[in-house]
Amino acid sequence: MPLSSRLLLQPAEQRLASLPLPCALQLPGGQRIGASQPRLRLIVRDMRALMHLAQGAIGRMAEDYVEGRLEIEGRLRDLMAAAPALLGTDPTRETQSVLLRVLQGIQRAVWERTHHSREKDAEQIQHHYDVSDDFYALWLDPRRVYSCAYFAEPGMTLAQAQEAKLDLICKKLMLKPGERFIDIGAGWGGLLLWAAEHYGVNATGITLSKNQCAYVNGLIQEKKLQGRVRMLLQDYRDVDESNPFDKVASVGMCEHVGRPNLPNYFGKILRLLNPGGLVMNHGITAGGTDNPQLAGGMGDFIERYIFPGGQLVHASAMLESMARGGLEALDAECLRPHYAQTLWCWADALEAQVGQARRVLGARADKIIRAYRLYLAGSAMGFEQGWMSLFQILGARPDGLVESRDGGTGLRGRQSLYPFNRAYIYTKGMPEPEVRIPPGAQCPATA
Repeated sequence: MPLSSRLLLQPAEQRLASLPLPCALQLPGGQRIGASQPRLRLIVRDMRALMHLAQGAIGRMAEDYVEGRLEIEGRLRDLMAAAPALLGTDPTRETQSVLLRVLQGIQRAVWERTHHSREKDAEQIQHHYDVSDDFYALWLDPRRVYSCAYFAEPGMTLAQAQEAKLDLICKKLMLKPGERFIDIGAGWGGLLLWAAEHYGVNATGITLSKNQCAYVNGLIQEKKLQGRVRMLLQDYRDVDESNPFDKVASVGMCEHVGRPNLPNYFGKILRLLNPGGLVMNHGITAGGTDNPQLAGGMGDFIERYIFPGGQLVHASAMLESMARGGLEALDAECLRPHYAQTLWCWADALEAQVGQARRVLGARADKIIRAYRLYLAGSAMGFEQGWMSLFQILGARPDGLVESRDGGTGLRGRQSLYPFNRAYIYTKGMPEPEVRIPPGAQCPATA
């Protein structure tokens, strides 16, 4: 064995010994080290994978797996149980020198300026969401809700928990029949259609995914909702501000906007809202306050294989960005454990459908499936560990009036629709009876 390989072998053996479950390693020449009866076996095809193991660079190891330089035998849940020990450090904390952080900050600023033009955002969104509708349908719920579910009651299925999440958002926004509602980054239309069918709103959705736009427009036709619901292929920066909305939802969208663009994003939402109107920002946030992305190469892996252009900020930075955009933050709720449970549901569903996924994806299948297996299970582990979080932040555009809305008996000052009391949200039973506005009812042009 070359000297360079022998030098890597000792730290790799030490990492294996530190794992909370028996693990073994097989080298390209056939040499095996570690447990004799492992629950997890790492088969090195390329010595770069051994170097990444020795370094604890689990993001690089994930890349090795996708590219075929490393094989992993064992359950994904066992792999994720071992991952924090493989990493060996807190990925939410900065460990570089001051000089290196400054240089990385300059590099990041240049990257941020070039990765969030209208053209680049469209390209990045289509890279992820237009992989294949049929692929996503294999492991999402029937409504294809691709965001954190809300397991409001023990024993809920994923489909029930997603409906609970959709209803929770509608309740927090206090949606009412006839209100003008926009869902920015509407995905496959789960919230858009739920709000229209159950709460009677005139609903607009926008997306940069061609597949999603076509799919949702097909559902609108099928459900005969053409008069009240529309789905547009449109950048959020281009939505018409001349006819504002009563309520705005942004679910899983802020992660794609880019850190320096967040104040402008929320400023755009402010201009899209009627005075007094409410906005729900539901999005993934960073677990650490200072790290620009997860360490150990995990952020680089997600950027390359899953979400190009995606960036996370801490919930405190999200609140600051909303304030800089002119919105008043009213209520913040952390759903971090709910996202871990959601992701495990997705990961388990994909594991059960790997054969069908190969048939759906064809020649591209191997790398895509490998990347998504690690992404879904790894994200579940990341939420369990607190490396990432999920916040629903309810905000408002204050109306600027000096008289209160209750006839003068309450406080004077800037007001909104929010009652400053959570009692209206958490009522027993889900969902409420459907409004079911007749399909023929028309809504004014919304964009």
